[in-house]
Amino acid sequence: MATVDEARIGEAENSLRDMLALNSLSGKSFLDIGSGSGLFSLAARRLGARVHSFDFDPQSVACTRELQQRYFPDDDLWTIAEGSVLDKAYVGSLGRFDVVYSWGVLHHTGDLFSALENAAIPLESGSRLFIAIYNDQGFKSRFWRGVKRVYCSGIVGRQLVKLTFVPCFALQAITIGIIRHRNPLGYFSHYKQRRGMSVYYDWIDWLGGYPFEVAKPEEVFHFYRERGCSLTNLTTTNRLGCNEFVFQKTKDRPVDLAIKG
Repeated sequence: MATVDEARIGEAENSLRDMLALNSLSGKSFLDIGSGSGLFSLAARRLGARVHSFDFDPQSVACTRELQQRYFPDDDLWTIAEGSVLDKAYVGSLGRFDVVYSWGVLHHTGDLFSALENAAIPLESGSRLFIAIYNDQGFKSRFWRGVKRVYCSGIVGRQLVKLTFVPCFALQAITIGIIRHRNPLGYFSHYKQRRGMSVYYDWIDWLGGYPFEVAKPEEVFHFYRERGCSLTNLTTTNRLGCNEFVFQKTKDRPVDLAIKG
């Protein structure tokens, strides 16, 4: 929680503004599916939204509540709960929202397309859906799914994966530091300044991120087009990272866009 500062909050606010093409969320409702630390719930609240945050992980719920108490104590316009996006009845009970947000969450549920389906439940005409889903990299994605499965298999698997991959990540980081910053530790210090946390913990988050599912951009696009949503913003990657999508729920049949890789 100590890593959440004004710089990180400002970056989160700018991300919401840029991807949603909205300067303010004043008067709008915002649903954060899988709130994690609560950073983007906080950003949405500071932009003026009425916010509901939920997460399957009790520790994440506690983090979000701590952040709320730090910045918006006893705020009636920010509610927080423990819940699962795979629980269709729970998601349906929340009502409708102007913005539904879920960044890097739905692909860790173990049932990606059910999660995508349920994330659309709170949408009504004009609502925006902002999601980020791991890019399908074929063999690379299957390889990392196997690594993550071993990591999460138990203590032995976790230690084996750490001993295999953390030194490789560290060597890569040192090389980048020398090339880009002329300092073997330059990558580490730059990363902490930019992300607000130790790169080591990001490595561990990556190795332990299981279940792990992926989708091609066109799969996500076609999935939501069939559910009356049109694509309004898209950021893709050619790597193992996340593709970001913003959809808008429409009454009319959305325009048939073609996404070319």
